Amino acid sequence: MSRYLLLLDKSVIKELQSFQAKQYKQIVTKILSLLSDPRPQDCKALKGVPDGYRVDQGEYRILYCLIEPENEQPGQVQIFRVGKRNDDEVYRNL
Repeated sequence: MSRYLLLLDKSVIKELQSFQAKQYKQIVTKILSLLSDPRPQDCKALKGVPDGYRVDQGEYRILYCLIEPENEQPGQVQIFRVGKRNDDEVYRNL
């Protein structure tokens, strides 16, 4: 059993639905891997976002917040944005 719960913002779900099957599978696989390793080697902390991190998958960037588990409560991995890496739009309105 994972020590983390996965939360997806509605905007992320909508974005994921727009991807082609190959991209969708790659991004969802990366998101699910965050449940077992919420700070993978390729993650970077987000400046100005408390407990915020980013990871890359192919040409896409996944932004998320990490809440560590406390006592018997599971932690949370909250995905709040997915967008193209070469497009600074992913960072707008953070």
